[in-house]
Amino acid sequence: MGGFSGIIEGFQVAYSWEGILFVALGVLIGTAIGIMPGLGPITAIAVMIPITYGMNPTFALVMMAGVYYGSIFGSSTSSILINTPGAASTVATTFDGYPMAQRGEAGKALAIAAIASFVGGTVAAIFLMLFAPVLAGLAVSFGPAEYFALMLLGMTAIASLSDGSSIRAFISAVLGFMAVTIGIDAQTGTNRFTFGNVNLLEGVDFLVIALGLFAMAEVTYLIINRRDRSFEKLSNIGSIRLSKKDLKEISGPMGRHSILGFLIGILPGAGATIASFMSYVSEKRISKNPEEFGKGSAKGLAAPETSTNAASTGSFVPLLSLGIPGSGTTAVLLGAFLVLGVQPGPLLVQEEPALFWGIIASMYLGNIILIILNLPLIPYIAKLLKIPRPLLISLVLTLCMMGVYAISFSTFDLYLLLLFGIVGFVMKSLKIPAAPFILAFVLGDLLEENFRMALTISRGDWMVFFGNPVVVGLLLLAALSVILPNLNKFKKKTKRKDLDESM
Repeated sequence: MGGFSGIIEGFQVAYSWEGILFVALGVLIGTAIGIMPGLGPITAIAVMIPITYGMNPTFALVMMAGVYYGSIFGSSTSSILINTPGAASTVATTFDGYPMAQRGEAGKALAIAAIASFVGGTVAAIFLMLFAPVLAGLAVSFGPAEYFALMLLGMTAIASLSDGSSIRAFISAVLGFMAVTIGIDAQTGTNRFTFGNVNLLEGVDFLVIALGLFAMAEVTYLIINRRDRSFEKLSNIGSIRLSKKDLKEISGPMGRHSILGFLIGILPGAGATIASFMSYVSEKRISKNPEEFGKGSAKGLAAPETSTNAASTGSFVPLLSLGIPGSGTTAVLLGAFLVLGVQPGPLLVQEEPALFWGIIASMYLGNIILIILNLPLIPYIAKLLKIPRPLLISLVLTLCMMGVYAISFSTFDLYLLLLFGIVGFVMKSLKIPAAPFILAFVLGDLLEENFRMALTISRGDWMVFFGNPVVVGLLLLAALSVILPNLNKFKKKTKRKDLDESM
């Protein structure tokens, strides 16, 4: 009964006039910041910490939670419209969102993103309310060996992210692995690929690479191909209405990836970025028409958008129940908790039930406010595409440079942005997909770190990977993910050969 009364108390807090006001304010600020490339949820929450100092901790944290998932919600806008990810977690949104905008369906793409985000966030909030204490124990049971196997399973997605050529996909992935090793090795303190430059000691920031490979590469392409008339299709926003066929098409991905995204989100260190990639790849693998992905598929847009928002909500499980941040953003949010005098952990639900359940209850309201605000504004937001090409190029360049400079206030990062823009343009010209590069960069560091940590803890005993049923199961899934697609390709080639011989 105590748990039920705590839930009721949480809803009373969230749906009081102060709760509604701070939730609405939080999602508005978050959405506005999310649209700006490079700023993202971490910057948004960091800015809010001094502003909320001295406020009622419950309402302050309700507002910051709104800023978090509001910025995730809003960051898909620039990904779809100008191929410029607003945050790391929306890189996968560009794969099919931007092609839809190029096809003259920007309104439809933004509507799908808004609905998918709403469904993912709402379903995850329900799971968060029902299973938070139980799932916290599951999340903390994952050790380095389990994380290594999980990251390896994610790496098998590289072949699925290619446009037909596995060789090009693996070239892209190797480049991503090379990029992620730049900097000081965390375990040995050795400088790797820094070439004596102190600016590279901390490595290359993810957003520098993401904005370079996607936004800057696209800008370079537009500048060089000034006479390409296909860009004019972008100014055709199209209708924001979704037909019954569209809703039926995206309902499956939204249902599946609400669950998958939430489960990945509860794992400390996994986060929304990994969830979005895994959802995109898994949806492409089970699709009857995988060749449509990367060319403007509604499923390819709905899957990562749903998963991203579900994972963002799921990351509150280890934060609230264990006091362990589930992502970089929740690590900053943990600092906000401590500044406000709140200690998240197993005792929070007993000592501060109104705060614990109030944050969770506010997520329902926040997602409703987001969908109400964003759907009517889509035609106005999409008018960004009507800006003349020279002005739009200038705007993208300015936003990218502002976003990158805001990360570390380093002019060296601006040079890196330009470098990766050139690399992205060359890759695009050679038809080398950028997605495997990003996936390898995201998972490579976690893969190496957990592999070495598992062997260190076991003192070099390789049975740490083969004596645990969870690890063995994940490794088998990784092996099947590589073998089965190639086996199917081999069967198809054999059938074609037999048909040709019979004719």
